[in-house]
Amino acid sequence: MIIQNKHTGLFVLLCLLLVGVVFINISLGSVDIPLQEIFNSIVGTSSKSSWHYIITNYRLPKAITAIITGGGLAISGLLMQTLFRNPLAGPFVLGISSGASLGVAILILGAGAISGIFSTFLLSPWSLVMASALGSFLVLLAVLGVTLKVKDTMAILIIGLMFGSLTGALVAVLSYFSDAEQLQQFVFWSLGSLGNLTWQGVAIISLCYFIGILLSIYSAKSLNALLLGENYAKSMGLKIKKNMLVIIVATSILAGGITAFVGPIAFVGLAVPHLTRQFIKTSNHFVLIPAVAISGAILMLVCDTIAQLPGTVYTLPINAITSLIGAPVVIWLLVRKRKLIF
Repeated sequence: MIIQNKHTGLFVLLCLLLVGVVFINISLGSVDIPLQEIFNSIVGTSSKSSWHYIITNYRLPKAITAIITGGGLAISGLLMQTLFRNPLAGPFVLGISSGASLGVAILILGAGAISGIFSTFLLSPWSLVMASALGSFLVLLAVLGVTLKVKDTMAILIIGLMFGSLTGALVAVLSYFSDAEQLQQFVFWSLGSLGNLTWQGVAIISLCYFIGILLSIYSAKSLNALLLGENYAKSMGLKIKKNMLVIIVATSILAGGITAFVGPIAFVGLAVPHLTRQFIKTSNHFVLIPAVAISGAILMLVCDTIAQLPGTVYTLPINAITSLIGAPVVIWLLVRKRKLIF
């Protein structure tokens, strides 16, 4: 990945900030753990077995999940904004999140009609993950089918929004016929959670993340060309259809995989690319992709730390915190800059 020399210092600063935020995130919670004990626990010499258990089985997996979630959604948003040349495009603009919600809604409603052990199995965490992934995958197949027949990227954007509206309507119908307990479970899933993953889940979501990253890096040159318009990209010998499919698949793997494990997380994918462009004045995606990934990870870790309400036993929904904290920051930046860098 090519990073210009003038951005090296900024990337070093971002990486140091990321490391600092990771340790703060692991340290704070219902039980405060000294930073020195985090180092000791990682190398296996913690003075308290309870602290070691909390760090290795809960807080460290949650921190890694936050890094992957923030970085993956931010990159997805960047890809969609560049592909459609629309600053309002986000990682879920193709209906991926709505497809995941539909899969989970069908599972919860169907399980509600079944009693006993089979119902408990259907509503297990892994079943919810598989239902969410299947819903996202089916919507992806529909979008890819449309992409092969439609040449205009704006038409694909509109069709993706229509898929999202359609699946959202089906979720609303299912919710209407659900009882209070089923609705509560679905609402809890839709609020998002970073703390439910085991190390096995972290490994799977990490695989999705790295595949998405590799496809994004592969598409960086194409994204740079698309910024100047499709006609210019074609004049450079770029195969629009092929590269469009790669970009959509990369976004789907990142956003779909993350949503399947942590639920739909709002704001990050839409806003982080704009926030990053405020301090990195470049349109080169070889620079933007890593910058956006690190910035998204930092933002998600900060939001997760706040959501934990350090010193208390309460935890706020991460989905609410990302919007409550991030939206005012973006509004302030845009008002201050008076224009959107894109």
